Amino acid sequence: MNSHLPASPRQRLDELLVARGLFPSRSRARDAIERGTVTADGVIARKPGQTVLADCLIAVDDPALGYVSRAALKLIAGLDHFGLDPAGSEALDVGASTGGFTQVLLERGAAHVTAIDVGHGQIHPDIAGDPRVTVIEGLNARDLSAADLADRIPDFIVSDVSFISLKLALPPALAIASSGARAIFLVKPQF
Repeated sequence: MNSHLPASPRQRLDELLVARGLFPSRSRARDAIERGTVTADGVIARKPGQTVLADCLIAVDDPALGYVSRAALKLIAGLDHFGLDPAGSEALDVGASTGGFTQVLLERGAAHVTAIDVGHGQIHPDIAGDPRVTVIEGLNARDLSAADLADRIPDFIVSDVSFISLKLALPPALAIASSGARAIFLVKPQF
């Protein structure tokens, strides 16, 4: 993606990326810059706060750009590495947050995803509005029960939880899952 505008004074690169509509927020722009996916006038940018001419040529080659969160790339890597295919599955996303994992499951053909998170208002509206998604907010993974999922029995479980150990978050989900369910979990070093 290239963007080139008329001359004007110098500006912070992260702010310029947002002003040009290349990223929805400065935090997403900063992340892309720090990962080396943005060039300004042909040079890889590494510092979000660096100033550039407002008319500089900016190119973005960011695989995360098409997703609601960078977490999507983590799940894509895991699915590909382990050869797991969620197509047709009844999936459960434990710790859905903005919905990056849910988005990938849908993209890869999951029939339905139940996305649970202890927080409220985090899941991206595009994900929450998909008819194949059921969002359950304010539910601690430790308290998940079959009743929360109605008649849906997950056969594919994903999880990327940050504020709770998988040892606590997963037993209820695994107890509800169908026999032979497949799963992929992101393990955090702090736990």
